[in-house]
Amino acid sequence: MLKFFNANQKSSLKKLELILNKRKLKQQTKSAIVKKILFDVKKYGDKAVIKYEKKFSKIKSSSNKIKFSKNEINQFSKKIDIDLKKAIDLAYTRIKKFHLKQTFSAFKYKDRYNNILSYKYSPIERVGVYVPGGTASYPSTVLMNCIPAIVAGVKNIYLTTPALGSLVNPAIIYAAKKCGVKEIYKTGGAHSIAALTYGTRTFKKVDKIVGPGNAFVASAKKEVFGDVGIDMVAGPSEVSIVADNYANPNWIASDLIAQAEHDIFSQSILITNSRNLIKSVNLSLRSQLIKLPKKNIASKSLKNYGLAIYVKTKDRISEIINTIAPEHLEINFQRGENIIKKITNAGSIFIGKFSPEAMGDYLAGPNHVLPTSGSAKFSSGLSVNDFLKRHSLIKISKSGIERLGPSVINLAKHENLDGHANSIKLRLKKDK
Repeated sequence: MLKFFNANQKSSLKKLELILNKRKLKQQTKSAIVKKILFDVKKYGDKAVIKYEKKFSKIKSSSNKIKFSKNEINQFSKKIDIDLKKAIDLAYTRIKKFHLKQTFSAFKYKDRYNNILSYKYSPIERVGVYVPGGTASYPSTVLMNCIPAIVAGVKNIYLTTPALGSLVNPAIIYAAKKCGVKEIYKTGGAHSIAALTYGTRTFKKVDKIVGPGNAFVASAKKEVFGDVGIDMVAGPSEVSIVADNYANPNWIASDLIAQAEHDIFSQSILITNSRNLIKSVNLSLRSQLIKLPKKNIASKSLKNYGLAIYVKTKDRISEIINTIAPEHLEINFQRGENIIKKITNAGSIFIGKFSPEAMGDYLAGPNHVLPTSGSAKFSSGLSVNDFLKRHSLIKISKSGIERLGPSVINLAKHENLDGHANSIKLRLKKDK
């Protein structure tokens, strides 16, 4: 089931990178189609949004109402199962508690020349949250994207999810209402990203867009970056699990499947120093997949992108992890502290046999919006900081410009920026 990869050879890291890159290349960009969609929505507004929603979602409904009314929001919120409601409430509390600890404090100091230098923060004014629909209809996505914005102080949160002429997931509506979302729209796809970016008669124009989506959504976010901010260009989900011969193969297999059922392009990797564990996990994968509702998706993911990496030393294990830079990393390895110390590239790290990645997806507390496709080498998961703008304040004193100005003039002249130098010179004249 999992392809065997021997990582003990000198050239194995380069070979592993080639394998990982093949998966990236399979996720083809949709830029040509997306650019046309963005242009149409920018020009024709709601009319284009409705046209593309009905086209891509294959909706036969004549309804053109692309925003939930307050009455609809209230009615759908009441339809949620009581146990699910309690679970969402618990998740909300835990996620918010964790993110409240991320708040940043402004600072100010005065240097030896009485210059006052400071830093302050202010929240983004308008945020758009994209929540996938269909088979990937997740209230957890609502919580993970809205809560850090709430903690940051964002006052206007708008959400869109495919729901025009189709069944609506009441849990998404309830979670959005609990998060104080201002408006909820009924569309998905690249056209919804365009609508949030440029604004339409119905859609509010936002300053930043967050949330996962398919290849069209990811491509649209990439295209509109610059007109609006985005959280990241995320790809299909991933997990890497480090385990030794003491690990429970059934538990390991279940965690690999938990990622594989997301998408046929998801990647599940086992990293181990035990050949016996690899054999046991493969047997367990086959038996567990038989009863899985999303067997076809998970099976394709594991067959095409699943890996069992065999590696003998802990130092090599750390090298492998940092090469993969996984979105999710599980450490199910006795005395794995030395491995953890050397990990520099990973989105979220789950430590110990009772810490499956699924806990992080829902209510452990930290955010589940994480860097994928190796981008954990240079980026991090969604946080409160992603919804804050940082401003530097500079107040230079008379003494400050007199003492520091000459150095500025020298630097400006070196860079052939005489206008810069002159703006300092004028202030240094004795008669002023």
